[in-house]
Amino acid sequence: MKKIIKLSAVLLVLLTLGSCKKYLDIEPVGKVVPKTANDFRDLLNTAYAGFSTNKSLLAIRTDELAIDESGNDIAFYRDLFKWNDASPDPVTTSFQYLEFYKTIFYANEVIAEVQEKAGKSAETDQLKGEAYLLRAYSHFELLNVYAKPYLAATAGTDRGIPLSIKMDLEQKYAPATIEAVYNQVIEDINEGQKLLNVATFEAGKNYRFTTRAALALKARVYEFKGDWNNSLAAAQQALAINNQLEDLNVEGSKLPNHYQAKENILSMEKTLVVSVAQSFFISSHLLNIYNQENDLRFPMYFSKSSKGYVSQKTTGNETKISFRNGELYLIQAEAALQTGNTALATESLLALKAKRLKPAYFLTEQTRIQALAKTELLKEIYAERERELALEGHRWYDLRRYGQPALTHTISGTTYTLQLNDPRYTLRFPKDAIVNNPNLL
Repeated sequence: MKKIIKLSAVLLVLLTLGSCKKYLDIEPVGKVVPKTANDFRDLLNTAYAGFSTNKSLLAIRTDELAIDESGNDIAFYRDLFKWNDASPDPVTTSFQYLEFYKTIFYANEVIAEVQEKAGKSAETDQLKGEAYLLRAYSHFELLNVYAKPYLAATAGTDRGIPLSIKMDLEQKYAPATIEAVYNQVIEDINEGQKLLNVATFEAGKNYRFTTRAALALKARVYEFKGDWNNSLAAAQQALAINNQLEDLNVEGSKLPNHYQAKENILSMEKTLVVSVAQSFFISSHLLNIYNQENDLRFPMYFSKSSKGYVSQKTTGNETKISFRNGELYLIQAEAALQTGNTALATESLLALKAKRLKPAYFLTEQTRIQALAKTELLKEIYAERERELALEGHRWYDLRRYGQPALTHTISGTTYTLQLNDPRYTLRFPKDAIVNNPNLL
Protein backbone atom coordinates (compact mmCIF):
# COMPACT_ATOMS: atom_id res chain seq x y z
CA MET A 1 0.00 0.00 0.00
CA LYS A 2 1.59 3.28 -1.14
CA LYS A 3 -0.21 5.64 1.23
CA ILE A 4 -1.64 5.43 4.68
CA ILE A 5 -4.96 7.22 4.97
CA LYS A 6 -5.12 8.52 8.51
CA LEU A 7 -8.74 8.80 9.56
CA SER A 8 -8.23 7.34 12.99
CA ALA A 9 -9.49 10.32 14.98
CA VAL A 10 -12.83 10.29 13.18
CA LEU A 11 -12.93 6.51 13.35
CA LEU A 12 -12.43 6.50 17.12
CA VAL A 13 -15.41 8.80 17.56
CA LEU A 14 -17.52 6.73 15.17
CA LEU A 15 -16.76 3.47 16.92
CA THR A 16 -18.07 4.70 20.24
CA LEU A 17 -21.41 4.68 18.38
CA GLY A 18 -22.72 7.28 20.76
CA SER A 19 -21.09 10.63 20.00
CA CYS A 20 -23.07 13.74 19.11
CA LYS A 21 -20.25 15.60 17.37
CA LYS A 22 -20.73 16.04 13.65
CA TYR A 23 -18.28 14.27 11.34
CA LEU A 24 -17.80 17.37 9.20
CA ASP A 25 -16.71 19.38 12.24
CA ILE A 26 -13.68 17.13 12.73
CA GLU A 27 -10.40 17.66 10.91
CA PRO A 28 -7.91 15.53 12.90
CA VAL A 29 -4.26 16.42 13.02
CA GLY A 30 -2.29 14.26 10.60
CA LYS A 31 -5.27 13.29 8.50
CA VAL A 32 -4.49 12.76 4.82
CA VAL A 33 -7.66 13.67 2.98
CA PRO A 34 -8.19 11.30 0.02
CA LYS A 35 -8.64 13.22 -3.23
CA THR A 36 -7.52 11.01 -6.11
CA ALA A 37 -8.65 7.58 -7.27
CA ASN A 38 -5.34 6.19 -6.01
CA ASP A 39 -5.98 7.72 -2.60
CA PHE A 40 -9.38 6.06 -2.44
CA ARG A 41 -7.91 2.75 -3.60
CA ASP A 42 -5.46 2.97 -0.69
CA LEU A 43 -8.35 3.72 1.66
CA LEU A 44 -10.31 0.74 0.38
CA ASN A 45 -7.23 -1.47 0.66
CA THR A 46 -7.10 -0.49 4.34
CA ALA A 47 -10.69 -1.69 4.67
CA TYR A 48 -9.89 -5.01 3.00
CA ALA A 49 -6.71 -5.54 5.03
CA GLY A 50 -8.50 -4.93 8.32
CA PHE A 51 -11.38 -7.28 7.62
CA SER A 52 -12.25 -9.40 10.65
CA THR A 53 -10.71 -12.84 11.28
CA ASN A 54 -13.73 -13.87 13.38
CA LYS A 55 -14.14 -17.08 11.41
CA SER A 56 -11.05 -18.51 13.11
CA LEU A 57 -12.74 -18.04 16.47
CA LEU A 58 -16.09 -19.35 15.23
CA ALA A 59 -14.36 -22.54 14.05
CA ILE A 60 -13.37 -23.20 17.68
CA ARG A 61 -17.08 -23.33 18.60
CA THR A 62 -17.92 -25.93 15.92
CA ASP A 63 -17.37 -29.68 15.65
CA GLU A 64 -14.41 -29.23 13.28
CA LEU A 65 -11.64 -28.89 15.89
CA ALA A 66 -10.30 -30.71 18.95
CA ILE A 67 -8.16 -28.93 21.50
CA ASP A 68 -4.40 -29.47 21.83
CA GLU A 69 -4.08 -29.14 25.59
CA SER A 70 -0.32 -28.68 25.33
CA GLY A 71 -0.62 -25.80 22.86
CA ASN A 72 1.23 -22.61 23.79
CA ASP A 73 -1.72 -20.31 23.07
CA ILE A 74 -4.53 -22.46 24.41
CA ALA A 75 -5.32 -20.08 27.29
CA PHE A 76 -6.57 -17.58 24.72
CA TYR A 77 -9.07 -20.06 23.30
CA ARG A 78 -10.05 -22.50 26.06
CA ASP A 79 -13.23 -20.68 27.08
CA LEU A 80 -14.29 -20.27 23.46
CA PHE A 81 -14.02 -24.04 23.12
CA LYS A 82 -16.18 -24.44 26.24
CA TRP A 83 -18.74 -21.92 24.92
CA ASN A 84 -18.13 -20.03 28.17
CA ASP A 85 -19.42 -16.63 27.08
CA ALA A 86 -20.77 -15.53 30.45
CA SER A 87 -17.55 -15.40 32.47
CA PRO A 88 -14.53 -16.15 30.30
CA ASP A 89 -10.95 -15.87 31.48
CA PRO A 90 -9.79 -12.27 30.95
CA VAL A 91 -7.09 -13.45 28.52
CA THR A 92 -9.68 -15.05 26.22
CA THR A 93 -9.47 -13.69 22.69
CA SER A 94 -12.42 -11.44 21.92
CA PHE A 95 -14.57 -11.62 18.82
CA GLN A 96 -13.90 -8.73 16.45
CA TYR A 97 -17.00 -6.61 16.59
CA LEU A 98 -15.41 -3.20 16.13
CA GLU A 99 -13.20 -4.41 13.29
CA PHE A 100 -16.30 -4.85 11.15
CA TYR A 101 -17.37 -1.28 11.85
CA LYS A 102 -13.89 -0.03 10.98
CA THR A 103 -14.23 -1.69 7.58
CA ILE A 104 -17.71 -0.20 7.21
CA PHE A 105 -16.36 3.23 8.17
CA TYR A 106 -13.80 3.17 5.36
CA ALA A 107 -16.40 1.84 2.91
CA ASN A 108 -18.76 4.66 3.85
CA GLU A 109 -16.02 7.21 3.22
CA VAL A 110 -15.43 5.83 -0.27
CA ILE A 111 -19.14 5.68 -1.07
CA ALA A 112 -19.70 9.25 0.09
CA GLU A 113 -16.61 10.93 -1.33
CA VAL A 114 -14.88 9.07 -4.15
CA GLN A 115 -16.79 10.52 -7.10
CA GLU A 116 -17.21 13.95 -5.56
CA LYS A 117 -13.45 14.23 -4.99
CA ALA A 118 -11.97 12.11 -7.79
CA GLY A 119 -14.65 12.49 -10.47
CA LYS A 120 -16.84 9.90 -12.15
CA SER A 121 -15.02 7.32 -14.25
CA ALA A 122 -14.91 3.57 -14.73
CA GLU A 123 -12.21 3.46 -12.05
CA THR A 124 -14.21 5.38 -9.45
CA ASP A 125 -17.35 3.42 -10.36
CA GLN A 126 -15.44 0.23 -9.55
CA LEU A 127 -14.14 1.66 -6.26
CA LYS A 128 -17.56 2.82 -5.16
CA GLY A 129 -19.08 -0.52 -6.19
CA GLU A 130 -16.49 -2.43 -4.16
CA ALA A 131 -17.23 -0.24 -1.15
CA TYR A 132 -20.95 -1.05 -1.36
CA LEU A 133 -20.17 -4.77 -1.49
CA LEU A 134 -17.69 -4.56 1.37
CA ARG A 135 -20.26 -2.72 3.49
CA ALA A 136 -22.90 -5.30 2.61
CA TYR A 137 -20.65 -8.22 3.47
CA SER A 138 -19.59 -6.66 6.78
CA HIS A 139 -23.17 -6.12 7.91
CA PHE A 140 -24.07 -9.63 6.76
CA GLU A 141 -21.23 -11.17 8.77
CA LEU A 142 -22.15 -9.16 11.86
CA LEU A 143 -25.75 -10.30 11.54
CA ASN A 144 -24.76 -13.96 11.42
CA VAL A 145 -22.62 -13.70 14.53
CA TYR A 146 -24.70 -11.42 16.77
CA ALA A 147 -28.30 -12.12 15.69
CA LYS A 148 -30.50 -15.17 15.34
CA PRO A 149 -30.76 -16.96 11.98
CA TYR A 150 -33.32 -15.51 9.60
CA LEU A 151 -36.87 -16.71 10.19
CA ALA A 152 -39.44 -15.12 7.91
CA ALA A 153 -42.21 -15.18 10.53
CA THR A 154 -40.22 -13.16 13.09
CA ALA A 155 -37.45 -11.36 11.14
CA GLY A 156 -39.46 -8.13 11.17
CA THR A 157 -39.23 -7.96 14.96
CA ASP A 158 -36.14 -10.02 15.83
CA ARG A 159 -33.18 -7.92 16.98
CA GLY A 160 -30.42 -7.59 14.44
CA ILE A 161 -27.30 -5.41 14.58
CA PRO A 162 -26.66 -1.67 14.20
CA LEU A 163 -26.62 -0.43 10.62
CA SER A 164 -23.98 2.14 9.71
CA ILE A 165 -24.69 3.52 6.24
CA LYS A 166 -23.75 7.18 6.45
CA MET A 167 -21.14 9.48 7.93
CA ASP A 168 -23.35 10.89 10.66
CA LEU A 169 -22.19 10.73 14.25
CA GLU A 170 -25.52 12.03 15.52
CA GLN A 171 -27.15 8.79 14.39
CA LYS A 172 -28.36 6.58 17.23
CA TYR A 173 -26.82 3.19 16.56
CA ALA A 174 -29.52 0.96 17.97
CA PRO A 175 -29.83 -2.52 16.47
CA ALA A 176 -32.12 -2.71 13.46
CA THR A 177 -34.35 -5.73 12.94
CA ILE A 178 -32.99 -8.75 11.12
CA GLU A 179 -35.34 -7.99 8.21
CA ALA A 180 -34.08 -4.41 7.98
CA VAL A 181 -30.45 -5.53 7.94
CA TYR A 182 -31.10 -8.09 5.21
CA ASN A 183 -32.93 -5.45 3.18
CA GLN A 184 -29.98 -3.07 3.51
CA VAL A 185 -27.47 -5.77 2.61
CA ILE A 186 -29.40 -6.64 -0.53
CA GLU A 187 -29.83 -2.97 -1.41
CA ASP A 188 -26.08 -2.42 -1.07
CA ILE A 189 -25.32 -5.43 -3.26
CA ASN A 190 -27.69 -4.14 -5.92
CA GLU A 191 -26.16 -0.63 -5.78
CA GLY A 192 -22.68 -2.12 -6.02
CA GLN A 193 -23.62 -4.26 -9.00
CA LYS A 194 -24.66 -1.15 -10.92
CA LEU A 195 -21.13 0.22 -10.56
CA LEU A 196 -18.77 -2.76 -10.65
CA ASN A 197 -17.10 -3.24 -14.03
CA VAL A 198 -14.30 -5.74 -13.32
CA ALA A 199 -15.25 -9.42 -13.64
CA THR A 200 -11.95 -10.84 -12.37
CA PHE A 201 -8.83 -9.34 -10.80
CA GLU A 202 -5.52 -11.06 -11.42
CA ALA A 203 -4.14 -13.36 -8.73
CA GLY A 204 -2.72 -11.22 -5.95
CA LYS A 205 -5.44 -8.60 -6.34
CA ASN A 206 -8.31 -11.06 -6.11
CA TYR A 207 -9.12 -9.95 -2.57
CA ARG A 208 -11.23 -7.22 -4.23
CA PHE A 209 -14.93 -7.45 -5.04
CA THR A 210 -15.82 -8.02 -8.69
CA THR A 211 -19.01 -8.54 -10.66
CA ARG A 212 -18.67 -12.30 -10.08
CA ALA A 213 -17.98 -11.88 -6.35
CA ALA A 214 -21.10 -9.72 -6.05
CA LEU A 215 -23.17 -12.55 -7.50
CA ALA A 216 -21.53 -15.06 -5.14
CA LEU A 217 -22.35 -12.87 -2.15
CA LYS A 218 -25.92 -12.40 -3.37
CA ALA A 219 -26.33 -16.17 -3.76
CA ARG A 220 -25.13 -16.72 -0.18
CA VAL A 221 -27.27 -13.93 1.30
CA TYR A 222 -30.42 -15.25 -0.34
CA GLU A 223 -29.48 -18.80 0.70
CA PHE A 224 -29.26 -17.72 4.35
CA LYS A 225 -32.56 -15.87 3.95
CA GLY A 226 -34.23 -18.95 2.46
CA ASP A 227 -35.10 -17.04 -0.72
CA TRP A 228 -34.32 -20.01 -2.95
CA ASN A 229 -35.38 -18.59 -6.32
CA ASN A 230 -33.11 -15.56 -5.99
CA SER A 231 -30.29 -17.64 -4.52
CA LEU A 232 -30.46 -20.05 -7.45
CA ALA A 233 -30.55 -17.24 -9.99
CA ALA A 234 -27.47 -15.54 -8.54
CA ALA A 235 -25.50 -18.80 -8.32
CA GLN A 236 -26.36 -19.65 -11.93
CA GLN A 237 -25.35 -16.19 -13.14
CA ALA A 238 -22.01 -16.44 -11.35
CA LEU A 239 -21.33 -19.92 -12.72
CA ALA A 240 -22.26 -18.74 -16.22
CA ILE A 241 -19.26 -16.39 -16.03
CA ASN A 242 -16.89 -19.12 -14.81
CA ASN A 243 -17.92 -22.61 -13.71
CA GLN A 244 -14.49 -24.20 -13.39
CA LEU A 245 -13.52 -26.47 -10.52
CA GLU A 246 -10.13 -27.77 -9.48
CA ASP A 247 -9.96 -31.42 -10.57
CA LEU A 248 -8.17 -33.22 -7.76
CA ASN A 249 -7.70 -36.24 -10.02
CA VAL A 250 -5.27 -34.19 -12.12
CA GLU A 251 -1.64 -34.05 -11.03
CA GLY A 252 -0.64 -30.55 -9.94
CA SER A 253 -4.15 -29.47 -9.01
CA LYS A 254 -4.33 -26.78 -6.37
CA LEU A 255 -6.22 -26.61 -3.13
CA PRO A 256 -9.70 -25.43 -4.13
CA ASN A 257 -9.40 -22.45 -1.77
CA HIS A 258 -5.94 -21.40 -3.02
CA TYR A 259 -5.83 -17.87 -4.39
CA GLN A 260 -4.56 -19.19 -7.74
CA ALA A 261 -7.15 -21.98 -8.02
CA LYS A 262 -9.21 -21.91 -11.21
CA GLU A 263 -12.41 -21.80 -9.14
CA ASN A 264 -11.34 -18.84 -7.02
CA ILE A 265 -13.68 -15.85 -6.80
CA LEU A 266 -12.53 -13.76 -3.80
CA SER A 267 -9.54 -14.31 -1.51
CA MET A 268 -9.98 -11.88 1.37
CA GLU A 269 -10.47 -13.76 4.65
CA LYS A 270 -8.01 -15.79 6.68
CA THR A 271 -10.38 -18.39 8.08
CA LEU A 272 -7.95 -20.17 10.42
CA VAL A 273 -5.15 -17.99 11.76
CA VAL A 274 -1.83 -19.58 12.70
CA SER A 275 -2.34 -19.27 16.46
CA VAL A 276 -5.64 -21.16 16.29
CA ALA A 277 -4.28 -23.75 13.88
CA GLN A 278 -1.40 -24.45 16.28
CA SER A 279 -3.73 -24.80 19.27
CA PHE A 280 -6.14 -27.36 17.82
CA PHE A 281 -6.19 -30.62 15.91
CA ILE A 282 -8.78 -31.67 13.37
CA SER A 283 -11.66 -33.35 15.24
CA SER A 284 -12.38 -37.04 14.82
CA HIS A 285 -15.88 -36.02 13.72
CA LEU A 286 -14.53 -34.07 10.75
CA LEU A 287 -11.96 -36.71 9.81
CA ASN A 288 -14.58 -39.45 9.86
CA ILE A 289 -17.01 -37.82 7.43
CA TYR A 290 -14.61 -38.48 4.53
CA ASN A 291 -13.99 -41.74 2.74
CA GLN A 292 -10.30 -41.47 3.52
CA GLU A 293 -9.21 -43.87 0.78
CA ASN A 294 -11.27 -42.46 -2.08
CA ASP A 295 -12.00 -38.81 -1.29
CA LEU A 296 -9.06 -36.87 -2.72
CA ARG A 297 -9.79 -33.93 -0.42
CA PHE A 298 -8.71 -35.89 2.64
CA PRO A 299 -4.94 -36.04 1.93
CA MET A 300 -5.04 -32.56 0.40
CA TYR A 301 -6.93 -30.87 3.24
CA PHE A 302 -5.23 -32.62 6.18
CA SER A 303 -1.83 -33.95 7.23
CA LYS A 304 -0.90 -36.08 10.20
CA SER A 305 1.44 -34.68 12.84
CA SER A 306 2.96 -36.58 15.74
CA LYS A 307 -0.10 -35.83 17.90
CA GLY A 308 -2.99 -35.57 15.48
CA TYR A 309 -4.23 -34.31 12.12
CA VAL A 310 -3.74 -30.64 11.23
CA SER A 311 -5.06 -28.43 8.44
CA GLN A 312 -3.18 -27.86 5.19
CA LYS A 313 -5.75 -25.54 3.68
CA THR A 314 -6.22 -22.45 5.82
CA THR A 315 -3.16 -21.09 7.60
CA GLY A 316 -1.26 -19.09 4.95
CA ASN A 317 -2.05 -15.93 3.03
CA GLU A 318 -2.22 -17.97 -0.18
CA THR A 319 -5.27 -19.81 1.18
CA LYS A 320 -7.33 -16.80 2.21
CA ILE A 321 -10.83 -17.40 0.93
CA SER A 322 -14.25 -15.76 0.89
CA PHE A 323 -15.98 -17.17 -2.21
CA ARG A 324 -15.24 -19.93 -4.72
CA ASN A 325 -17.10 -22.06 -7.22
CA GLY A 326 -17.20 -25.14 -4.99
CA GLU A 327 -19.58 -23.27 -2.71
CA LEU A 328 -21.64 -22.01 -5.66
CA TYR A 329 -22.22 -25.57 -6.91
CA LEU A 330 -23.52 -26.46 -3.45
CA ILE A 331 -25.72 -23.36 -3.25
CA GLN A 332 -27.07 -24.21 -6.69
CA ALA A 333 -27.78 -27.76 -5.56
CA GLU A 334 -29.55 -26.69 -2.37
CA ALA A 335 -31.56 -23.91 -4.00
CA ALA A 336 -32.53 -26.08 -6.96
CA LEU A 337 -33.78 -28.83 -4.65
CA GLN A 338 -35.73 -26.35 -2.53
CA THR A 339 -37.44 -25.01 -5.65
CA GLY A 340 -38.39 -28.48 -6.89
CA ASN A 341 -35.65 -28.99 -9.50
CA THR A 342 -34.28 -32.30 -8.29
CA ALA A 343 -32.49 -32.98 -11.57
CA LEU A 344 -30.42 -29.79 -11.34
CA ALA A 345 -29.72 -30.41 -7.66
CA THR A 346 -28.40 -33.89 -8.43
CA GLU A 347 -26.43 -32.65 -11.42
CA SER A 348 -24.76 -29.88 -9.40
CA LEU A 349 -23.83 -32.17 -6.53
CA LEU A 350 -22.39 -34.81 -8.85
CA ALA A 351 -20.46 -32.22 -10.87
CA LEU A 352 -18.62 -31.27 -7.70
CA LYS A 353 -18.07 -34.83 -6.52
CA ALA A 354 -16.64 -35.81 -9.91
CA LYS A 355 -13.74 -33.41 -9.31
CA ARG A 356 -13.13 -34.55 -5.73
CA LEU A 357 -13.40 -38.35 -5.75
CA LYS A 358 -11.41 -41.15 -7.36
CA PRO A 359 -13.22 -42.23 -10.55
CA ALA A 360 -14.29 -45.72 -9.44
CA TYR A 361 -15.66 -44.41 -6.16
CA PHE A 362 -17.42 -41.58 -7.97
CA LEU A 363 -19.34 -44.09 -10.09
CA THR A 364 -20.54 -45.80 -6.92
CA GLU A 365 -21.54 -42.44 -5.42
CA GLN A 366 -23.29 -41.44 -8.61
CA THR A 367 -25.51 -44.50 -8.48
CA ARG A 368 -26.28 -43.96 -4.79
CA ILE A 369 -27.10 -40.27 -5.12
CA GLN A 370 -29.29 -40.64 -8.20
CA ALA A 371 -31.50 -42.98 -6.17
CA LEU A 372 -31.98 -40.59 -3.23
CA ALA A 373 -35.39 -39.14 -2.41
CA LYS A 374 -35.60 -35.38 -1.76
CA THR A 375 -35.15 -35.53 2.01
CA GLU A 376 -32.10 -37.74 1.78
CA LEU A 377 -30.67 -35.72 -1.09
CA LEU A 378 -30.90 -32.56 1.00
CA LYS A 379 -29.03 -34.31 3.83
CA GLU A 380 -26.36 -35.31 1.31
CA ILE A 381 -25.98 -31.71 0.14
CA TYR A 382 -25.51 -30.62 3.75
CA ALA A 383 -22.93 -33.38 4.29
CA GLU A 384 -21.08 -32.38 1.14
CA ARG A 385 -20.96 -28.76 2.32
CA GLU A 386 -19.29 -29.98 5.49
CA ARG A 387 -16.71 -31.99 3.55
CA GLU A 388 -16.05 -29.51 0.75
CA LEU A 389 -15.97 -26.29 2.77
CA ALA A 390 -14.24 -27.62 5.89
CA LEU A 391 -12.39 -24.95 7.88
CA GLU A 392 -13.31 -22.18 5.46
CA GLY A 393 -15.59 -20.40 7.91
CA HIS A 394 -18.93 -21.94 6.93
CA ARG A 395 -19.53 -24.58 9.59
CA TRP A 396 -20.74 -22.36 12.47
CA TYR A 397 -23.21 -20.63 10.16
CA ASP A 398 -24.43 -23.95 8.75
CA LEU A 399 -24.93 -25.37 12.25
CA ARG A 400 -27.06 -22.32 13.03
CA ARG A 401 -29.09 -22.63 9.82
CA TYR A 402 -29.58 -26.39 9.96
CA GLY A 403 -31.21 -26.82 13.34
CA GLN A 404 -28.59 -25.75 15.92
CA PRO A 405 -27.76 -29.31 17.04
CA ALA A 406 -26.23 -30.28 20.38
CA LEU A 407 -22.41 -30.38 20.37
CA THR A 408 -19.90 -31.62 22.93
CA HIS A 409 -16.27 -30.65 23.53
CA THR A 410 -13.90 -32.33 25.96
CA ILE A 411 -11.02 -30.74 27.90
CA SER A 412 -8.96 -32.64 30.49
CA GLY A 413 -11.60 -35.33 30.75
CA THR A 414 -14.46 -32.89 31.32
CA THR A 415 -17.22 -32.69 28.73
CA TYR A 416 -18.92 -29.39 27.89
CA THR A 417 -22.21 -29.27 25.97
CA LEU A 418 -23.83 -26.80 23.64
CA GLN A 419 -27.47 -27.83 23.88
CA LEU A 420 -29.95 -28.21 21.05
CA ASN A 421 -31.10 -24.69 20.08
CA ASP A 422 -28.78 -23.26 22.71
CA PRO A 423 -28.96 -19.44 23.05
CA ARG A 424 -25.15 -19.48 22.72
CA TYR A 425 -25.57 -20.12 19.02
CA THR A 426 -26.03 -16.35 18.93
CA LEU A 427 -23.12 -14.40 20.41
CA ARG A 428 -23.62 -11.54 22.84
CA PHE A 429 -22.53 -8.07 21.87
CA PRO A 430 -19.07 -7.45 23.40
CA LYS A 431 -19.03 -5.77 26.81
CA ASP A 432 -16.83 -2.90 25.64
CA ALA A 433 -19.23 -2.20 22.77
CA ILE A 434 -22.16 -2.09 25.22
CA VAL A 435 -20.25 0.31 27.49
CA ASN A 436 -19.72 2.63 24.53
CA ASN A 437 -23.22 2.16 23.20
CA PRO A 438 -25.98 1.31 25.74
CA ASN A 439 -28.41 1.01 22.81
CA LEU A 440 -27.01 -2.50 22.36
CA LEU A 441 -28.63 -3.70 25.59
